[in-house]
Amino acid sequence: MMRFRPAALAAALFAACASMAPALAQTTGTDTGTTVAAAPANSGLDAELFYELLLGELNSRGADPGVGFALILDAARKTNDPALYQRAVELAFEARSGDAALQAARAWKQAFPQSREANRYVLQILVALNKLPESVEPLRTELALTDPGDRPAVIAAIARAYARAADKKEAAATLQKGLADYLGKPDTGAAAWSAVGRLRLAAGDTAGALDAARRGQAANPKAEGPVLLALEIMDPKVPEAEALVRNYLQGQPLPELRLSYARALLDAQRSSEALQQLEVVTRERPDFPEAWLAQGSLQVQDNQLDAAEASLKKYLALVQSQGASEERSRGIAQAYLALAQVEEKRGHYAQANAWLDRIDSAQDLLQAQSRRASILARQGKIDEALKLIRAVPERSPADARLKGLAEVQLLRDNKQYQAAYDVLGQMVAKDPADPDLLYDQAMLAEKMGHFDDMEKLLRELMVKKPDYQHAYNALGYSLAERNVRLPEAKQLIEKALQFSPGDPFISDSLAWVEYRMGNKADALRILQAAYKERPDPEIAAHLGEVLWSLGQRDQAQAVWREGLLQSPDNETLQETLKRLQVKP
Repeated sequence: MMRFRPAALAAALFAACASMAPALAQTTGTDTGTTVAAAPANSGLDAELFYELLLGELNSRGADPGVGFALILDAARKTNDPALYQRAVELAFEARSGDAALQAARAWKQAFPQSREANRYVLQILVALNKLPESVEPLRTELALTDPGDRPAVIAAIARAYARAADKKEAAATLQKGLADYLGKPDTGAAAWSAVGRLRLAAGDTAGALDAARRGQAANPKAEGPVLLALEIMDPKVPEAEALVRNYLQGQPLPELRLSYARALLDAQRSSEALQQLEVVTRERPDFPEAWLAQGSLQVQDNQLDAAEASLKKYLALVQSQGASEERSRGIAQAYLALAQVEEKRGHYAQANAWLDRIDSAQDLLQAQSRRASILARQGKIDEALKLIRAVPERSPADARLKGLAEVQLLRDNKQYQAAYDVLGQMVAKDPADPDLLYDQAMLAEKMGHFDDMEKLLRELMVKKPDYQHAYNALGYSLAERNVRLPEAKQLIEKALQFSPGDPFISDSLAWVEYRMGNKADALRILQAAYKERPDPEIAAHLGEVLWSLGQRDQAQAVWREGLLQSPDNETLQETLKRLQVKP
């Protein structure tokens, strides 16, 4: 009697093989071995063989699937029919027996050494069973049987299968060994190194992944694979990854990849650089809708309202002319939301609501209602605004969290800090592991002047998530702003910079503590670099004040004017001008 593996392993095996087979099949032509037929035709089936097949099928559907499998596999060997070998593999899958499936696939491959279909099954099953060392030979066979033009796509499909392995480090090493003959070739080197690099990254080997991306780009500077890998690696702590992206962008890059780079810059809070990249895309590829949407959204954030309106309307016109897919329907909703925000900032509330009325997506309902609530709040109807947000249905805990955050934002924007603090307190009680909620609550405590509560919350956050750089920066900046415990403030901010090197906002905090400690030259140097990196109104406020204190008053007023153009109502900037009695 056959022994069967646990259901969990069998389910994983079945899922892995089912997902990999179509991917490989899509990238290749016909099988170089014997083509698998739906059923043996003109097979000369005699009574004994017919009885064996019938008995095998009946047993496979009855109480003894192991006997059914054995009978079908025996029939396959007798007839040398690939369709019966495939049926034996399928029966093993149905019985959740990985070893039996491997036995049948290997028998099939032995009977038909040039059959890609048989070889694929062997490869898939070995990887699914985590028998990685044994998979090297069928991996090499699969690539040897593949048409050269299809090899990069097949390599990518194989890598996705290896990504399912439990031991990612061993999977990366096995894949590299199997791809050894293709790593140095111009036509496959980029794809092969990208595949190895992704598995290294999955194994936590960032340095190894970066090395793979570098080797892949050396093999083919125009290839997209190494760039996509570099974009995944991109981090302030790994500047070499961004260098690879920039190398690619010097050629003739795909607009999608430049857009991906812009998104990575946004994630790093480098919005001015992101906008520059988007402007390149819209200039070089004016028919690429997604770039216009991203550009318009950034322009709204920077209060470039006329430019934002033009970009967003350009996006809508392109989508209308090219046809709106399901994916783009979300983009259309985002464009309507952004246009509503443009009109809201202009004080045109009726026009803002008209844009919101166009949104019919349930997924975007909360954002639309939050925008409506903001419009109501600006008109002094705060209670109506809150009711609007609270009435949005909750389909999941994630929806409840988003509703809570929308309510907090509305209350914060309307200076109802205690109410916002209380809402966040309720959210933290439900989800104490969420660091962002705890941080937001600490920031509201500071807004109300409850500095002891703020510090207590931030210290708690540092214990729960020691690498949460915003907590160290916030406490350090608060101490510097109050001109107390300055050496400790500097230590906290420097620790934040260790977690996020080059972050312009944390650099701004460091400059501010240097200024408070009397080190004006150092403060000026740091602030000028931070403002160049991110011309934000808060940084402008501090840079202007340091320039003012050094007697460079014309330069200070010029910086303040730039900040006011971006955000006329910025609290830090307005407080600075009021305190120094300056009218820029």
